[in-house]
Amino acid sequence: MSQSKIENQKSKMSPASPATGLGFISTALSAPLSPAEAALRPLSFSDFTGQLKTVERLQVMVGAAKKRGEALNHILFSGPPGLGKTTLAFILGHELGKSVRVTSGPVIEKAGDLAGLLTSLEEGDILFIDEIHRIPKTVEEYLYSAMEDFRLDIMIDQGPNARSVRLSIPRFTLIGATTRSGLLTAPLRSRFTLQTRLDYYDHPTLEGIVRRSCGLLKVKIDDDGAKEIATRARGTPRVANNLINFVRDFAQERAKGIITQPVAAAALELLEIDAAGLDEMDKRMLRVMAENYGGKPVGMSTIAVAVGEEAETLEEVHEPFLIQEGYLQRTPQGRLLTAKGYAAVGLKPLGGDQGSLL
Repeated sequence: MSQSKIENQKSKMSPASPATGLGFISTALSAPLSPAEAALRPLSFSDFTGQLKTVERLQVMVGAAKKRGEALNHILFSGPPGLGKTTLAFILGHELGKSVRVTSGPVIEKAGDLAGLLTSLEEGDILFIDEIHRIPKTVEEYLYSAMEDFRLDIMIDQGPNARSVRLSIPRFTLIGATTRSGLLTAPLRSRFTLQTRLDYYDHPTLEGIVRRSCGLLKVKIDDDGAKEIATRARGTPRVANNLINFVRDFAQERAKGIITQPVAAAALELLEIDAAGLDEMDKRMLRVMAENYGGKPVGMSTIAVAVGEEAETLEEVHEPFLIQEGYLQRTPQGRLLTAKGYAAVGLKPLGGDQGSLL
């Protein structure tokens, strides 16, 4: 399927900020996809690396749908940003030979917006809704009949002249993506045949992705250089690809264009991304918790005010990685700094490991 068949209506709230240590990770995970990044995306299951269980489930569904000659059943992807949810939607479209219409939850403000999207689809097409948890509840209710019965009942006019108009829509596939599956209502979640979570990639898998991307970009890189980038990419392919672009520039300017381990390390230190993949915002969060609150439980809104960032950005971009790697604990009282979190900012726990008190 050609890229021209993919109609992208996805809207982003703000332009990308400069790639600095303070904002590089959040920028990489929230910026609109550039043509160069789109060219790195795999278009088939055979080219996709990682997420083995999810890929196997999708292959089963695609094979069965082809044999029946029917539209694919609805699918929900969840997990942190940058792990391949949108890429997998494109792969499904390519494998099925169908078009993919891409939009996002905040863009669909009213029922008419949803009706416009659905009525423009053809039989078997895929509608991909990113940030599906942000669809207004009034619009979400119209999705129920669209997903189950492939029809929409739209109210026209108001008051005495109000009337309902039923629209028949082609059998389509809805693929939803969310970074916060807990915000989805039970009625919407239950209408997805497959609900699958994408997890962070391990370092060997990410090394393979780095080498593949460098090959497509015609960048010379050795195994140690690929390992260094993968180690600092937070288990996230989108971050890895963004790091490759900067390291490539660094190598061309200061290292004869070849990415080795020392070159990659120097470039990423310039971005203020350390050997564990922590950027300056991660460290600022940990430092605030340690110095301002003595490692005691702290609410995310309080941390957000202290570091000057939106709480939603911290929850979706930074917190999952910090918890997975053991820098933070999430408790009913708030976020709790661990001994590893203290060590990351060069401090020691006050009165021992606070995590043992709860």
